[in-house]
Amino acid sequence: MISPRAGFVLAGLALAILVPLALAATSPLLAWRQPVYIVAGFAGVVALGLMLLQPVLMTGVIPDLAPLRARRLHRGLGATLVAAVGVHVGGLWVTSPPDVIDALTLQSPTPFSLWGVLAMWAIFIIAALAALRRRLHLRPRTWRLAHLSLALVVVSGTVAHALLIEGTMETLSKAALCGLLVLATIAVIVGVRSRAQ
Repeated sequence: MISPRAGFVLAGLALAILVPLALAATSPLLAWRQPVYIVAGFAGVVALGLMLLQPVLMTGVIPDLAPLRARRLHRGLGATLVAAVGVHVGGLWVTSPPDVIDALTLQSPTPFSLWGVLAMWAIFIIAALAALRRRLHLRPRTWRLAHLSLALVVVSGTVAHALLIEGTMETLSKAALCGLLVLATIAVIVGVRSRAQ
């Protein structure tokens, strides 16, 4: 049974993720978009929400969640996050290949594209390292350092990407979600540093 404290934390997380998603679904900008573009956009919103759960799972702030289960959820959600990013970029490619090519070759005139591409590659590198961790014989300390460094790139790139886009996401809920993501990431960094001392 879920304790009241755990229920409170989970409800807060659900609100932080679902409110921006629900508000994006009511955006008038969706009326002129192709279905593939809408799916791609919502995959980006879902990816942002999943990203918040990743550091939260590693900080231990969810009561009654065993560390081993938290790590398993972290890995599973990581794979889901990679898939969401793939759908986001793939959908944008279907609707506008030239824009995606400009973004991937770092020639896009829009600054948010650069930040998005930076975050995307960092996510893919984390996933590749996680999949090849045993084969590469990465020591736990090396893995943690690489993972955390790349995660900082992911978070900073994603937050910049999201905040610079004026799209379907409502401004205040998007800013709140990005702020929570930054705070959760800082909490992980502080926790790692305190354990290292």
